[in-house]
Amino acid sequence: MRQLASLRASARSPLLQVLKTSVAAVSAWLLSNLLLQQPLPIFAAIAALLVVQPSVNQSLAKGIERSIGVILGVVIAYSAGLAFGNASWVVLAVIVVSLLVAWALKLTPGSSNQIPISAMLVLVIGAQTPEYSIERILETIIGAVAGLVINALIVPPVLVAPARLAVGRLEASVASSLQRLSAALRSPVDSSELELMMTAARELRPLQAKAAGELDRAEESLTFNPRGSRHTITIEQDRALLLRLSTLVTRTIGMTRAVRDNYDPALVEDATVSRIALELDRAAHDVRLMAGSVGGARQAGAPSEPAPITAEVPALTAPLVISSPNPRNWILVGSLLEDLRRVREEIIGGPDA
Repeated sequence: MRQLASLRASARSPLLQVLKTSVAAVSAWLLSNLLLQQPLPIFAAIAALLVVQPSVNQSLAKGIERSIGVILGVVIAYSAGLAFGNASWVVLAVIVVSLLVAWALKLTPGSSNQIPISAMLVLVIGAQTPEYSIERILETIIGAVAGLVINALIVPPVLVAPARLAVGRLEASVASSLQRLSAALRSPVDSSELELMMTAARELRPLQAKAAGELDRAEESLTFNPRGSRHTITIEQDRALLLRLSTLVTRTIGMTRAVRDNYDPALVEDATVSRIALELDRAAHDVRLMAGSVGGARQAGAPSEPAPITAEVPALTAPLVISSPNPRNWILVGSLLEDLRRVREEIIGGPDA
């Protein structure tokens, strides 16, 4: 059952993608019939099926891969057919030679697989003539162009919304972790709560990686996309926000670990620690405003969070200055102060901001 389950994707491809692939395959078939007078343009249909990808940029790359693979495969098959015919051993030998050629040229997996496939098809169903070989190459080019054009013209995907949502979730999670830290410094917590707080902080790393991956996918979806120019600034802003949030992720995890490892219930009675807790609340408030500071806007669907301390106004004060820390807590206090200073600098945009 596990093997059968692995055959299914976690989610269906968009129906629009299925329709675009169908239109591309039919268009490639009809164009090849019209231009090359081929009754069964299989190479054109296969090329169109492979070229329609989730983004225009991927379609272009797949079209180039497909074309290179077909050209090399046809040349190898034509040469082998002229020299040795199309016996079974020739087909097997051509497969091995095709794979070795792809390896020697350091081609991509797409091109490497396409070379032996094209060579086999030419040897098995084709004729060893220059005209036949050229027609197969032209078929492939027609199919690749059809797939690329259809993918570019029929609502090319723009994956900006998932990227904005992922960055917004990371932003909200960083703010929540800072608030949990503040709560632990205001009221005594037990070891289990400290571990839960540490676990939540560690989960910031996967959220950070997901946001970076979604931004990469969004940027790729905009490449060669006719609708891409209007979204470029948005992605640049979100990329800048992610860079700042990534620094905050490191600081937040560090502060959480320091509190967990050096926690003492008596911390809540330390006036300095209380002031640090207040600044952590203010930092959490200002993290939620960071998207606006780079021109972004919270994507609908991001996790809802508690209301900020104030209105849409930064709340961080000047860095705390402690002349004589409590000797019982000075290691933890010193660590938190340094990390809080760096958090403040990241939020406001630098030490001199």
